[in-house]
Amino acid sequence: MDIIPISQPDLKEDEINAVIDVLKSGIIVQGEKTKQLEQLFTEICGTRYAIAVNSGTAALHTALHSTGIGPGDEVITSPFTFGATANSILMVGAKPVFVDIELDSFNIDSSKIERAITKNTKAILPINLYGQPADYAELHTIAKKYNLIIVEDAAQSVGSKYNNIASGNLGDLGCFSLYATKNIMCGEGGIVTTNSKQFYEKAKLFRNHGQSENERYNYHSLGYNYRLTDIASAIGVKQVKKLTQYTKRRQAIAKKYNAAFSGLDGIRIPIVKPNRIHVFHQYTIIVTDESKLSRDELQRYLQEKNIQTNIYYPKPLNEFDHFRSNGKFPFADRAAKQVLSIPVHPQLTDEQIDYIISTLSNI
Repeated sequence: MDIIPISQPDLKEDEINAVIDVLKSGIIVQGEKTKQLEQLFTEICGTRYAIAVNSGTAALHTALHSTGIGPGDEVITSPFTFGATANSILMVGAKPVFVDIELDSFNIDSSKIERAITKNTKAILPINLYGQPADYAELHTIAKKYNLIIVEDAAQSVGSKYNNIASGNLGDLGCFSLYATKNIMCGEGGIVTTNSKQFYEKAKLFRNHGQSENERYNYHSLGYNYRLTDIASAIGVKQVKKLTQYTKRRQAIAKKYNAAFSGLDGIRIPIVKPNRIHVFHQYTIIVTDESKLSRDELQRYLQEKNIQTNIYYPKPLNEFDHFRSNGKFPFADRAAKQVLSIPVHPQLTDEQIDYIISTLSNI
């Protein structure tokens, strides 16, 4: 068996031809393809507005800036995530305040948020980790009580739902990544979604050096070059149209894994919480203390069998100097030592899936 990658972009002739068409058109920067991609995201998220930017990090930075969050403010988030989540808070001059996760969903534990709120708290930034939304009913209750903004980190959750509401429409703003490994992608890219015209207008200025798109060289505010090219957008448009197909395949693979692994000693399969649609950006198991192999030993064994895995994430953000926190986050610490993600992308063949199942089950 050749090596089975943890992720694999699906690029077919339609994506290739779409890029060629853009190159031939001569309009390769932000143009009609980008507008088309934005329109498609409003449709899949059910939001009034979508703003395309050049990365998921840019989406988070743009969203936070658009709310007016800045120096002296605090934003509550999870330490069990990719660094971009907390980096974006620092990028607007605010302070990330960490709250521990639920060990079954890996998402922020909403029951612990209120004790972290201070007079400086301005927003909650939940992460829909691995493709499953956080508990937005409780998050909105807290946000309303304390007059907080919710910025949804939806980098891994395009196509997921909570109480039949699409990811991207679960907070005041939603932030997607279109990085090469995501469920749909364009190499590098990001999307901000919102129903607020005020946030939308600020985001459009911010992605273009503070310029109005109708009036160049008139700078209304601070801004960055966060524009997305039409080359990338052309790929994204084709990918969005395959989202349902990709999601169903990921869910089918996860269902097959669940059936095979649910009885294994030392392995805990992913949990789908009530009222949620999980899109399995990652299929992440927990290797418990009852396992005959440690998490790291299991990862090495699978690598020897040509099954690529990854650890998302091996160290909580609170342990890094620039995010340093004095709080205790026992579930985030435990997850970092026990989680292991195995391949679940739509490019997997049935033969590869069966091989992964038999290899893991036979240990």
